[in-house]
Amino acid sequence: MQKSKGWQPSVSLENLQFRAQFLWKIRDFFYKRGVLEVETPLMCNGAATDPHITPIAVLYSDPHVRGNQNYYLQTSPEFAMKRLLAAGSGPIYQICKAFRRDEIGRLHNPEFSLLEWYRPGFDHHALMDELESLLCLILGTSKTERLSYQAVYQKFLGLDPHAVSAEQLKQCALSKGIILSAAAMNTLTVDDWLDILMTHCIEPHLGFENPVIIYDFPVSKAALAKVRDVVPAVGERFEVYVRGIELANGYHELTDPDIQLERIQADCEYRKTNGLMEIPIDFRLIEALKAGLPDSAGVALGLDRLLMLMLSSHEIQEVVSFTTDRA
Repeated sequence: MQKSKGWQPSVSLENLQFRAQFLWKIRDFFYKRGVLEVETPLMCNGAATDPHITPIAVLYSDPHVRGNQNYYLQTSPEFAMKRLLAAGSGPIYQICKAFRRDEIGRLHNPEFSLLEWYRPGFDHHALMDELESLLCLILGTSKTERLSYQAVYQKFLGLDPHAVSAEQLKQCALSKGIILSAAAMNTLTVDDWLDILMTHCIEPHLGFENPVIIYDFPVSKAALAKVRDVVPAVGERFEVYVRGIELANGYHELTDPDIQLERIQADCEYRKTNGLMEIPIDFRLIEALKAGLPDSAGVALGLDRLLMLMLSSHEIQEVVSFTTDRA
Protein backbone atom coordinates (compact mmCIF):
# COMPACT_ATOMS: atom_id res chain seq x y z
CA MET A 1 0.00 0.00 0.00
CA GLN A 2 1.43 3.38 -1.02
CA LYS A 3 1.87 5.77 1.87
CA SER A 4 0.46 9.29 1.71
CA LYS A 5 2.92 12.14 1.20
CA GLY A 6 0.56 14.62 2.85
CA TRP A 7 3.04 15.15 5.69
CA GLN A 8 5.55 16.78 3.39
CA PRO A 9 5.91 20.56 3.02
CA SER A 10 4.69 22.23 -0.15
CA VAL A 11 7.73 24.54 -0.32
CA SER A 12 11.13 23.52 -1.68
CA LEU A 13 14.22 23.71 0.52
CA GLU A 14 15.67 26.35 -1.81
CA ASN A 15 12.60 28.57 -1.42
CA LEU A 16 12.63 28.05 2.33
CA GLN A 17 16.24 29.26 2.46
CA PHE A 18 15.39 32.20 0.21
CA ARG A 19 12.52 33.12 2.56
CA ALA A 20 14.88 33.20 5.55
CA GLN A 21 17.25 35.57 3.74
CA PHE A 22 14.30 37.69 2.64
CA LEU A 23 13.08 38.10 6.24
CA TRP A 24 16.61 38.97 7.39
CA LYS A 25 16.78 41.77 4.79
CA ILE A 26 13.51 43.23 6.04
CA ARG A 27 14.61 43.15 9.66
CA ASP A 28 17.94 44.73 8.75
CA PHE A 29 16.11 47.49 6.82
CA PHE A 30 14.11 48.48 9.89
CA TYR A 31 16.99 48.02 12.33
CA LYS A 32 19.04 50.55 10.36
CA ARG A 33 16.12 53.00 10.49
CA GLY A 34 15.57 52.68 14.22
CA VAL A 35 12.15 51.02 13.96
CA LEU A 36 11.38 48.68 16.87
CA GLU A 37 10.24 45.11 16.19
CA VAL A 38 7.24 44.13 18.33
CA GLU A 39 4.86 41.21 18.83
CA THR A 40 1.17 41.48 19.65
CA PRO A 41 -1.53 38.84 20.34
CA LEU A 42 -2.87 36.86 17.40
CA MET A 43 -5.96 35.82 19.41
CA CYS A 44 -8.04 38.73 20.74
CA ASN A 45 -11.57 39.32 21.99
CA GLY A 46 -12.27 41.67 19.08
CA ALA A 47 -11.29 42.00 15.43
CA ALA A 48 -11.47 44.32 12.44
CA THR A 49 -15.08 44.92 11.37
CA ASP A 50 -14.41 45.58 7.65
CA PRO A 51 -17.36 43.88 5.88
CA HIS A 52 -15.07 42.59 3.11
CA ILE A 53 -12.88 40.63 5.55
CA THR A 54 -14.02 37.72 7.70
CA PRO A 55 -11.99 36.72 10.77
CA ILE A 56 -11.75 33.19 12.13
CA ALA A 57 -13.55 32.81 15.46
CA VAL A 58 -12.22 30.44 18.12
CA LEU A 59 -13.75 29.31 21.40
CA TYR A 60 -11.61 29.85 24.45
CA SER A 61 -12.45 28.79 27.97
CA ASP A 62 -11.26 31.60 30.22
CA PRO A 63 -10.80 30.47 33.83
CA HIS A 64 -11.81 33.94 35.03
CA VAL A 65 -15.23 33.93 33.35
CA ARG A 66 -18.02 31.37 33.11
CA GLY A 67 -18.21 29.17 30.04
CA ASN A 68 -16.61 29.59 26.68
CA GLN A 69 -15.87 32.93 25.12
CA ASN A 70 -15.45 33.85 21.46
CA TYR A 71 -12.02 35.13 20.51
CA TYR A 72 -10.81 36.00 17.02
CA LEU A 73 -7.62 35.19 15.16
CA GLN A 74 -6.47 38.57 13.92
CA THR A 75 -6.86 39.60 10.27
CA SER A 76 -4.11 42.15 10.95
CA PRO A 77 -2.18 43.25 14.07
CA GLU A 78 -3.39 46.82 13.51
CA PHE A 79 -5.52 47.41 16.59
CA ALA A 80 -2.94 46.10 19.07
CA MET A 81 -0.10 47.99 17.35
CA LYS A 82 -2.09 51.22 17.59
CA ARG A 83 -2.48 50.60 21.32
CA LEU A 84 1.32 50.37 21.53
CA LEU A 85 1.64 53.63 19.61
CA ALA A 86 -0.78 55.33 22.01
CA ALA A 87 1.33 54.01 24.90
CA GLY A 88 4.41 55.78 23.48
CA SER A 89 6.20 52.98 21.62
CA GLY A 90 7.48 55.21 18.82
CA PRO A 91 7.99 53.72 15.33
CA ILE A 92 7.25 49.97 15.30
CA TYR A 93 7.01 47.05 12.89
CA GLN A 94 5.88 43.45 13.11
CA ILE A 95 6.29 40.32 11.01
CA CYS A 96 3.47 37.97 11.94
CA LYS A 97 0.80 35.54 10.87
CA ALA A 98 -2.68 36.83 10.06
CA PHE A 99 -5.89 34.90 9.41
CA ARG A 100 -8.87 35.44 7.13
CA ARG A 101 -11.72 33.01 6.60
CA ASP A 102 -12.92 32.06 3.11
CA GLU A 103 -9.72 33.26 1.44
CA ILE A 104 -8.07 30.37 -0.35
CA GLY A 105 -6.67 30.00 -3.86
CA ARG A 106 -3.61 30.70 -5.97
CA LEU A 107 -2.88 33.98 -4.15
CA HIS A 108 -4.65 33.24 -0.86
CA ASN A 109 -4.23 31.00 2.17
CA PRO A 110 -6.41 31.47 5.29
CA GLU A 111 -3.17 31.77 7.31
CA PHE A 112 -0.61 34.10 5.79
CA SER A 113 2.35 36.33 6.69
CA LEU A 114 2.16 40.10 7.05
CA LEU A 115 4.69 42.85 7.52
CA GLU A 116 3.00 45.80 9.20
CA TRP A 117 4.64 49.01 10.36
CA TYR A 118 3.73 52.43 11.77
CA ARG A 119 5.59 55.71 11.60
CA PRO A 120 4.62 58.52 14.01
CA GLY A 121 5.06 61.89 12.33
CA PHE A 122 4.57 60.48 8.81
CA ASP A 123 1.65 61.13 6.49
CA HIS A 124 0.76 58.63 3.76
CA HIS A 125 3.12 60.27 1.25
CA ALA A 126 6.11 59.99 3.61
CA LEU A 127 5.25 56.33 4.21
CA MET A 128 5.01 55.74 0.44
CA ASP A 129 8.59 57.03 0.22
CA GLU A 130 9.77 54.54 2.83
CA LEU A 131 7.80 51.71 1.24
CA GLU A 132 9.42 52.58 -2.09
CA SER A 133 12.87 52.26 -0.46
CA LEU A 134 11.97 48.82 0.91
CA LEU A 135 10.58 47.59 -2.41
CA CYS A 136 13.63 48.88 -4.30
CA LEU A 137 15.85 46.96 -1.88
CA ILE A 138 13.83 43.75 -2.05
CA LEU A 139 12.74 43.74 -5.71
CA GLY A 140 15.70 45.57 -7.23
CA THR A 141 13.43 48.20 -8.81
CA SER A 142 14.49 51.83 -9.14
CA LYS A 143 11.31 53.70 -8.21
CA THR A 144 7.53 53.49 -7.87
CA GLU A 145 4.91 55.00 -10.14
CA ARG A 146 2.27 56.93 -8.20
CA LEU A 147 -1.26 57.71 -9.39
CA SER A 148 -4.26 59.02 -7.49
CA TYR A 149 -7.37 56.81 -7.45
CA GLN A 150 -9.04 59.45 -9.61
CA ALA A 151 -6.16 59.53 -12.12
CA VAL A 152 -6.00 55.75 -12.50
CA TYR A 153 -9.75 55.55 -13.23
CA GLN A 154 -9.49 58.34 -15.76
CA LYS A 155 -6.45 56.71 -17.38
CA PHE A 156 -7.92 53.22 -17.83
CA LEU A 157 -11.68 53.80 -17.98
CA GLY A 158 -12.20 57.51 -18.71
CA LEU A 159 -14.33 57.89 -15.56
CA ASP A 160 -14.13 60.16 -12.52
CA PRO A 161 -14.73 57.84 -9.52
CA HIS A 162 -15.71 60.83 -7.35
CA ALA A 163 -18.53 61.92 -9.65
CA VAL A 164 -19.90 58.79 -11.29
CA SER A 165 -23.23 57.01 -10.84
CA ALA A 166 -23.88 53.31 -10.31
CA GLU A 167 -25.62 53.22 -13.72
CA GLN A 168 -22.58 54.71 -15.49
CA LEU A 169 -20.33 52.16 -13.82
CA LYS A 170 -22.73 49.36 -14.72
CA GLN A 171 -22.67 50.41 -18.39
CA CYS A 172 -18.87 50.56 -18.30
CA ALA A 173 -18.76 47.03 -16.85
CA LEU A 174 -21.10 45.75 -19.57
CA SER A 175 -18.92 47.34 -22.25
CA LYS A 176 -15.96 45.41 -20.80
CA GLY A 177 -17.84 42.11 -20.93
CA ILE A 178 -18.54 41.92 -17.18
CA ILE A 179 -21.92 40.26 -16.67
CA LEU A 180 -23.32 39.39 -13.24
CA SER A 181 -26.67 38.04 -12.10
CA ALA A 182 -29.71 40.21 -12.84
CA ALA A 183 -30.19 40.86 -9.12
CA ALA A 184 -26.59 41.99 -8.67
CA MET A 185 -26.61 44.15 -11.80
CA ASN A 186 -29.53 46.15 -10.42
CA THR A 187 -28.57 46.38 -6.74
CA LEU A 188 -24.81 46.98 -6.67
CA THR A 189 -23.72 50.33 -5.26
CA VAL A 190 -21.15 52.77 -6.64
CA ASP A 191 -18.59 51.30 -4.21
CA ASP A 192 -19.37 47.76 -5.38
CA TRP A 193 -18.94 48.68 -9.04
CA LEU A 194 -15.72 50.59 -8.35
CA ASP A 195 -14.30 47.46 -6.70
CA ILE A 196 -15.37 45.21 -9.56
CA LEU A 197 -13.95 47.49 -12.25
CA MET A 198 -10.71 47.94 -10.31
CA THR A 199 -10.29 44.17 -9.98
CA HIS A 200 -11.22 43.26 -13.55
CA CYS A 201 -10.10 46.23 -15.64
CA ILE A 202 -7.37 48.14 -13.82
CA GLU A 203 -5.38 45.91 -11.45
CA PRO A 204 -4.27 43.44 -14.16
CA HIS A 205 -2.37 46.28 -15.91
CA LEU A 206 -0.54 47.72 -12.90
CA GLY A 207 3.09 47.39 -11.88
CA PHE A 208 4.81 45.61 -14.76
CA GLU A 209 7.70 48.08 -15.07
CA ASN A 210 7.88 49.40 -11.51
CA PRO A 211 5.56 49.02 -8.50
CA VAL A 212 2.46 51.23 -8.76
CA ILE A 213 1.01 53.07 -5.78
CA ILE A 214 -2.62 54.22 -5.96
CA TYR A 215 -3.43 56.89 -3.37
CA ASP A 216 -6.22 59.24 -2.17
CA PHE A 217 -9.30 57.02 -2.32
CA PRO A 218 -12.97 58.09 -2.36
CA VAL A 219 -14.22 58.96 1.13
CA SER A 220 -16.49 55.90 1.12
CA LYS A 221 -13.32 53.78 0.94
CA ALA A 222 -11.37 55.63 3.62
CA ALA A 223 -11.62 52.64 6.03
CA LEU A 224 -9.26 53.55 8.92
CA ALA A 225 -7.67 56.53 7.15
CA LYS A 226 -8.02 60.26 7.71
CA VAL A 227 -10.19 62.23 5.30
CA ARG A 228 -8.66 65.31 3.70
CA ASP A 229 -11.17 68.13 3.26
CA VAL A 230 -10.47 69.12 -0.34
CA VAL A 231 -12.74 69.12 -3.40
CA PRO A 232 -13.48 66.29 -3.85
CA ALA A 233 -12.69 65.07 -0.34
CA VAL A 234 -10.43 62.00 -0.25
CA GLY A 235 -9.42 59.28 2.17
CA GLU A 236 -5.66 59.40 2.75
CA ARG A 237 -5.16 55.75 1.90
CA PHE A 238 -2.93 53.93 -0.59
CA GLU A 239 -2.50 50.51 -2.17
CA VAL A 240 0.52 48.98 -3.90
CA TYR A 241 0.49 46.76 -6.99
CA VAL A 242 3.25 44.72 -8.61
CA ARG A 243 2.62 42.71 -11.80
CA GLY A 244 -1.13 43.04 -11.39
CA ILE A 245 -1.14 41.80 -7.78
CA GLU A 246 -2.15 43.88 -4.76
CA LEU A 247 0.65 43.78 -2.18
CA ALA A 248 0.01 46.46 0.41
CA ASN A 249 -2.63 48.71 1.96
CA GLY A 250 -1.70 51.80 3.94
CA TYR A 251 -3.26 54.79 5.70
CA HIS A 252 -2.57 58.18 7.14
CA GLU A 253 -4.15 56.88 10.31
CA LEU A 254 -7.42 58.17 11.70
CA THR A 255 -6.83 59.48 15.24
CA ASP A 256 -10.30 60.80 16.16
CA PRO A 257 -11.94 58.24 18.50
CA ASP A 258 -15.49 59.46 17.82
CA ILE A 259 -15.18 59.18 14.04
CA GLN A 260 -13.46 55.82 14.41
CA LEU A 261 -16.30 54.51 16.58
CA GLU A 262 -18.88 55.79 14.07
CA ARG A 263 -17.14 53.93 11.22
CA ILE A 264 -16.90 50.72 13.24
CA GLN A 265 -20.57 50.96 14.23
CA ALA A 266 -21.52 51.47 10.57
CA ASP A 267 -19.53 48.33 9.68
CA CYS A 268 -21.28 46.38 12.44
CA GLU A 269 -24.70 47.51 11.25
CA TYR A 270 -23.86 46.51 7.67
CA ARG A 271 -22.71 43.10 8.90
CA LYS A 272 -25.92 42.56 10.85
CA THR A 273 -28.17 43.71 8.00
CA ASN A 274 -26.42 41.51 5.44
CA GLY A 275 -26.16 38.35 7.53
CA LEU A 276 -22.39 38.51 8.00
CA MET A 277 -20.49 37.39 11.08
CA GLU A 278 -21.17 39.85 13.88
CA ILE A 279 -18.01 41.10 15.59
CA PRO A 280 -17.93 42.93 18.93
CA ILE A 281 -16.51 46.46 18.97
CA ASP A 282 -12.95 46.59 20.26
CA PHE A 283 -13.33 49.38 22.82
CA ARG A 284 -9.69 49.01 23.84
CA LEU A 285 -8.81 50.55 20.48
CA ILE A 286 -11.24 53.42 21.08
CA GLU A 287 -9.79 54.02 24.54
CA ALA A 288 -6.29 54.06 23.06
CA LEU A 289 -7.38 56.73 20.56
CA LYS A 290 -8.92 58.74 23.38
CA ALA A 291 -5.65 58.55 25.29
CA GLY A 292 -3.91 59.97 22.24
CA LEU A 293 -2.78 58.14 19.11
CA PRO A 294 0.09 60.15 17.63
CA ASP A 295 -0.30 61.44 14.09
CA SER A 296 0.99 58.40 12.16
CA ALA A 297 0.96 56.48 8.92
CA GLY A 298 0.85 52.69 8.76
CA VAL A 299 0.91 49.99 6.12
CA ALA A 300 0.41 46.22 5.88
CA LEU A 301 2.39 44.31 3.23
CA GLY A 302 1.66 40.71 2.21
CA LEU A 303 4.97 38.84 2.48
CA ASP A 304 3.88 35.59 0.82
CA ARG A 305 2.72 37.43 -2.30
CA LEU A 306 5.91 39.48 -2.39
CA LEU A 307 7.93 36.26 -2.21
CA MET A 308 5.86 34.76 -5.01
CA LEU A 309 6.76 37.70 -7.23
CA MET A 310 10.44 37.48 -6.36
CA LEU A 311 10.58 33.75 -7.10
CA SER A 312 8.22 33.86 -10.10
CA SER A 313 6.01 31.35 -8.28
CA HIS A 314 2.54 30.64 -9.62
CA GLU A 315 0.90 29.56 -6.35
CA ILE A 316 1.24 30.60 -2.73
CA GLN A 317 1.97 26.98 -1.71
CA GLU A 318 5.37 27.33 -3.38
CA VAL A 319 6.53 29.90 -0.80
CA VAL A 320 4.92 28.71 2.48
CA SER A 321 5.97 25.58 4.31
CA PHE A 322 2.44 24.18 4.80
CA THR A 323 -0.78 25.50 3.29
CA THR A 324 -4.02 24.99 5.24
CA ASP A 325 -4.83 21.71 3.49
CA ARG A 326 -1.51 20.31 4.82
CA ALA A 327 -1.57 21.97 8.23
